[in-house]
Amino acid sequence: MSKKNKVALVTGSSKRIGAAIIRNLHQNQVDVIIHHNNSKKDAAKLEKELNQMRANSASIIDADLLKINNFESFINKAIKIYGKLDFLIHNASTYFPTPLGSIKESQWHDLVGVNLKIPLFLSQAAAKELKKNHGSIINISDANYENPKEGYCVYSLAKAGLVSLTKSLAQEMAPKVRVNSVAPGPIIWPDAKKDFTASYKTKVISQTLLKKIGDPEDIAKAVVYLLLHAPYVTGQVLTVDGGRSV
Repeated sequence: MSKKNKVALVTGSSKRIGAAIIRNLHQNQVDVIIHHNNSKKDAAKLEKELNQMRANSASIIDADLLKINNFESFINKAIKIYGKLDFLIHNASTYFPTPLGSIKESQWHDLVGVNLKIPLFLSQAAAKELKKNHGSIINISDANYENPKEGYCVYSLAKAGLVSLTKSLAQEMAPKVRVNSVAPGPIIWPDAKKDFTASYKTKVISQTLLKKIGDPEDIAKAVVYLLLHAPYVTGQVLTVDGGRSV
């Protein structure tokens, strides 16, 4: 396997936005590590697709990141695949409502664990390798981090924390590692259909300046920009929401 290509690990990347990030990085000659938890078939299909384009350029790593006891071992396993690691993209996320008055501790552990704890500890585990390679970290946050959605208290605080973590890591890991965040707006609807009715979707789209929903490609291209074309950008949040936050 080539050591000259950059290597990226993208968490939760077997489908949806994560897969779009993987494909776009791959198109830019980055060797990619597809992480999944329960999406083995999707991950295998994506790996095969990319390796047919460029041999030995895509690999899979599977883990329930909430259950692993040693983040260093996970990162070391990823590094061994291609012999190095240049980019770490925290895309894995959980999203569900937690109305005040019915919030359970298990929901806290899930939402804060996946959206905030894992990015912190994986970044810490990868810091030495990323500094050696003058690498970069991208955190996929949320365009509503300053304006939390009603009924989603725990998810909102976790994503707001992820933005704060982005700035903290940028300070802690400078000058050798750049750390930025991409904050998606209405890009792809979650699977919870009952909470996302046709009227709700119409309302959300009407609130964007561009009057349309975005595409996973929009997020992927923002990630590629920050990783490959923005050497003087760190500690920033790039919001990709069609102007809704305006």
